[in-house]
Amino acid sequence: MSRPDPRPVLVTGGAGFIGCNIADRLAGEGHQVIIYDSLARPGVERNLLWLEQRHGARIAPVIADIRDDAMLDRMVARAKAVFHMAAQVAVTTSLADPRRDFQVNALGTFTLLESARRCAAAPPVIFASTNKVYGGLEDLEFELAGNAYQPADAALRAHGIDESRPLDFHTPYGCSKGAADQYVLDYGRSFGVPTAVLRMSCIYGQRQMGTEDQGWVAHFLISAIEGRTITLYGDGCQVRDILDVGDAVDAYLGLWRNIDHVRGRAFNLGGGADNAVSLRRILDHIGDCLDRRLDIEMSDWRAGDQRYFVADTRALTQAINPGPRKPWRQGVADLADWLVRERQNGPVTAGASLRMEKAL
Repeated sequence: MSRPDPRPVLVTGGAGFIGCNIADRLAGEGHQVIIYDSLARPGVERNLLWLEQRHGARIAPVIADIRDDAMLDRMVARAKAVFHMAAQVAVTTSLADPRRDFQVNALGTFTLLESARRCAAAPPVIFASTNKVYGGLEDLEFELAGNAYQPADAALRAHGIDESRPLDFHTPYGCSKGAADQYVLDYGRSFGVPTAVLRMSCIYGQRQMGTEDQGWVAHFLISAIEGRTITLYGDGCQVRDILDVGDAVDAYLGLWRNIDHVRGRAFNLGGGADNAVSLRRILDHIGDCLDRRLDIEMSDWRAGDQRYFVADTRALTQAINPGPRKPWRQGVADLADWLVRERQNGPVTAGASLRMEKAL
């Protein structure tokens, strides 16, 4: 029997929402995990403290920027696998500061890929992409049905958008993430780096620091719990396929464990047609979960906002068989319960150190 590989797994953006959930699962399975994060997003330091409390020495924090060539070289060279989650995550921020958006998302990913290419044996690199690479879907015809947009095409209504959809980058965010997506795939073709890409829909769940610009399910819940007004941009009939973060982690780890089979491919990751829901319907459910009337105001459509996106995830299911997904009603109710408990318990601080990795 072969001995387990003792090298750590590197999670860039590992203090962020999805990254910390990946790190938690890996550490819980006995892996050493390097959390590489600049802690630029407000609140993510709490996720890092939480990981340290839960897993102790299995968590090795490295507080550094994804654009730091020398530091990335050192961390990637040590890793047996890389989950690349570090990113500038908001369309609105990309419009306000497109240079930084490019530097973090496109140049940061290129820098990581170069680090992997220079390794004697390149580690697998699993990249967090976005459904924004498919653009606004303006060529598709949509209908309003029960306060929700749906495609006029019956096949699209049944399964959603698949990976054969042409890429169409909109907004600086779409361009930077789309360029990174394509670089990750090409480093597999051109240099043999074992890579795979997940083009994500809306992921939600525990440890999410939801804002108006990113993490909207948690943002709606947090605003409702705190009694703040919720702004709906557009008409609120936009449809998204939402996916609980635990199911997303299953997909990321599934790609790593099947990298020889899936390398060089991009897959859609989302809740699929069974978890497709309009923003208005989500808000109705949140009101039911919290047993209160929500304060909602309307505003104009935002740049890059798709009226409909539902991921066809059949290719991913066929490739790695990640198992059944949590139904959206249960998942949103679970997140509501967790957010209420978090506010009752206060921030996680006891015993945490934010210690830097000693082996740097």
